[in-house]
Amino acid sequence: MTDLLIVLAAYLLGSIPFALVTSRLFRLADPRSYGSGNPGATNVLRSGNKAAAALTLFGDALKGWFAVWLAMRFGASDWILAAAGLAVFLGHLYPIFIGFKGGKGVATALGVLVGFSPLVAFGCAACWVLTARLSGYSSAAAIAAAVAAPPLTIWSTGNRDLAVAALAMTILLVWRHRTNIARLLRGEESRIGGKRG
Repeated sequence: MTDLLIVLAAYLLGSIPFALVTSRLFRLADPRSYGSGNPGATNVLRSGNKAAAALTLFGDALKGWFAVWLAMRFGASDWILAAAGLAVFLGHLYPIFIGFKGGKGVATALGVLVGFSPLVAFGCAACWVLTARLSGYSSAAAIAAAVAAPPLTIWSTGNRDLAVAALAMTILLVWRHRTNIARLLRGEESRIGGKRG
């Protein structure tokens, strides 16, 4: 019963739409009404308010980390720890509070990885930065970082349960970026800073 409550709490935590909360706090338009329509930090940045975008990014990452930390505090087994990480990620992607239409999960996945292993999170963040600098595309950087997560997790932790959760997040994150991938292939994806490729 405790394990079930941990996973359910993680999902509900993930469902908190920080992009909407932050936008209301800063009296900005609903992020679902402009840009990509995605309730995430990147789209909030399109409002021109960097502080709101940064707070959204922090909140989305924090909930990922907190769900894993909470599971650890309750002495959860490895597979429940992995399930909690995946549940908070799914909560962000498919939040019950806003009709199951959430963000793409990059920041929340990073927070989960921090909970699993700071070394894994650092490696993925470094991969994101390197890919972003070389390509100029945020979406390409997110995909590269996501693909790096499962092997880094198994290498850093040696834990198959956490690696499976990381792999599941990678698959879902790549799927959520499928339209970005199509635009990248057509050379129509927006670069970091707003210019199209």
